Parts: sequence; C-alpha cells; structure tokens
Amino acid sequence: MVFSAACVMLMGIDAHAQAGAACTPGGTVGETNACAVQAFQAADTEIAILYGDVMRALSAHERPQLRQEHTAWQRERTTRCKQAQRSSESQPQWPRLYHECLTTETQARRKGLMRWLTLDHPSAKP
Repeated sequence: MVFSAACVMLMGIDAHAQAGAACTPGGTVGETNACAVQAFQAADTEIAILYGDVMRALSAHERPQLRQEHTAWQRERTTRCKQAQRSSESQPQWPRLYHECLTTETQARRKGLMRWLTLDHPSAKP
C-alpha cells in the first residue's frame, strides 16, 4: 500500500511539474510539453463550458442521454489517445504527443455537442 501511495504522489508531482512548466513553442522538450498541456487545458475548459450551455438548453428528459454520451466520449477520448501514443510512452516527448491527441479529440467533440442544439440530435430520433 505504501508503494502505491508513493507512486500516486510521484505521478501527481510529475503532472503538476508538466502543467507548471513555462510554455515556450519550439523550446526544450519540457517547454513544448508544457505548451501541449496548456493547449489541452484550454480546449477542455472550452468544451466543459459548451457542455454546460448545451445541458441548460435541453429539456430535462434529454439531459440524461447527453450526460451518458458525454461521459462515454470522455472515456473513449482518453483510451484512444493512450493507445495512439503507447509506443512513445517512455519518450520525453510523450506528454506533448498525448496532450496534442487529447486536444484534437476535444476540439472535434464540439460538433457532437452542437448537434444537440439542432433537430438532428439523438433524442429527436424516432
């Protein structure tokens, strides 16, 4: 148990160090990794705001379906990006590659959320 807690603490420190590093496009590996983390954080914040806006626009009976869809998408996004970057996991640029994938997936989600505001949304289907 002590070993597990220590690993979790080290992972948390590593993630914090990545996010807290100075972003310098074209800089060192750590600086470009930090840029990718920041870009993902910005995209994730934007999608969270849009998700909240769409949820408020839907009727109460539509919200559970969107919540379920969005939760599944979040899990799938993480899985897809981890699998896509598995071969570079031990490389110093892995955080950049992983977060670039997450950013791309997150930006693509916008279209799926916007669909809920049209007549083409899933709960409108017979």
